[in-house]
Amino acid sequence: MNVVLRQMLARELTLANRRRSDLANPLFFFLIVVSLFPIGVTPDLQKLSEMAAGVLWVAALLAALLSLDLLFRHDFEDGSLEQMLLSSVPAQLLVLCKTLSHWLVTGLPLTLMSPVLSVMLALPVSAIPLLMLTLAIGTLTLSLLGGIGAALTVGLRKGGLLLTILIMPLFVPVIIFGTSAVQSFANGMPWTAQLALLGAFGAGAFAVSPWLTVAALRVTVGD
Repeated sequence: MNVVLRQMLARELTLANRRRSDLANPLFFFLIVVSLFPIGVTPDLQKLSEMAAGVLWVAALLAALLSLDLLFRHDFEDGSLEQMLLSSVPAQLLVLCKTLSHWLVTGLPLTLMSPVLSVMLALPVSAIPLLMLTLAIGTLTLSLLGGIGAALTVGLRKGGLLLTILIMPLFVPVIIFGTSAVQSFANGMPWTAQLALLGAFGAGAFAVSPWLTVAALRVTVGD
């Protein structure tokens, strides 16, 4: 089974590499939004520093949302999604591989880009490691929870807007805890509780999302 999972993950990464434009869109969106924010709002470094955590978090999650609609769509269109559900390998593990690959090609690059963009928003350098940690947890949680919405809308031609409406309420706690942890650290206030809550939310998503995603896929595919 380990061999099958490695092959599945390698397949997903190979297919993602072939669709480089789909990978570049979230990164360019993240870059453009954060770059334009000082121009459109204020160039004052003090005010930017106060808003930096929230701006980076919201921009990163919105950027990651751009590619969620494609999580299962290509497999659904070529029929491989149905074969995946009928495979002898538990479908939950295969879904977990797909969501992990989505995070590797979307959430992880956004996290690695965040230090450069945080400097533009005058975020204290000491807060950058915590920002990257919270973004890594938050974007992974986004991929896990977003998989549920992507499974429900995979059969719709224009399901991107519906997908956003379905899963956005689930992301509100993630944004609150992640932003609050970074901002509290930057202001010299306690921040470990927010980080713990963010981690607990991510662990909960990791535990339940594969099962809910598979159930949604079976309903959509009609298996």
